[in-house]
Amino acid sequence: MRFISWNVNGLRAISQKESFISDVKSFNCDFLGIQEIKAKEEQFPKIINELGFKQIQANSAQRAGYSGVMSFLNFDCISNKALFCDDNEGRVLEHSFNDCVLFNIYFPNGQSSDERLDYKMKFYDDFLLYLKKLLALDKKIIICGDVNTAHRAIDLTHPKANEKTSGFLPIERAWIDELLKAGFCDSFRYVNGDIENKYSWWSYRANARVKNVGWRIDYFFVSNNLKDKIKDAFILDNIYGSDHCPVGIDIDL
Repeated sequence: MRFISWNVNGLRAISQKESFISDVKSFNCDFLGIQEIKAKEEQFPKIINELGFKQIQANSAQRAGYSGVMSFLNFDCISNKALFCDDNEGRVLEHSFNDCVLFNIYFPNGQSSDERLDYKMKFYDDFLLYLKKLLALDKKIIICGDVNTAHRAIDLTHPKANEKTSGFLPIERAWIDELLKAGFCDSFRYVNGDIENKYSWWSYRANARVKNVGWRIDYFFVSNNLKDKIKDAFILDNIYGSDHCPVGIDIDL
């Protein structure tokens, strides 16, 4: 099965791109999780029904034009919004099927203020506690989305210059360490090792994408009881339309 995650930075805007339908169909995926849809249900473009998926699930933020996640699926599952926090920002979709739990998450950004950084870290901590409960039930878990943190120096172009920037703070990176210790692998590193200069987000400023000055902040984390089923993990940096590009995995389920 193929799973793709993509922060589209506005569903209405990206759906107007000429290549949007052909790009999504080229993924040939069983699951597509998108983040930052920035739209409520009545604003969803009709074109999303032409993408060929059996079902569409969405979790929109209460605040207009903000956050939100959407999942496109070609398999049956039980879907919920966040079960571990107040999700009025529309950050989580949880899909359960067989003994697997699949998360599509737009994790908080902590750059705007100390309060938002605190919110981000509480979200991280609450989620990890929830994951540990699921692991104790022998669930197989896949987490995808925009995590808004680069884990290691290899995961961004200028690590030294960003040591005091949210998205690369020690406390944020330490959370990913804790996630891995709890029983997860970073699928991209698991498959590709320490390959360099592979990113999933680039600023719109200063031709950053053309110069490949970027950050790898979009992930598929897979529980260790599933990692031997991973066949491939990849970054589709040839796909445009957002300041993020899609990332994905092939996994034998």
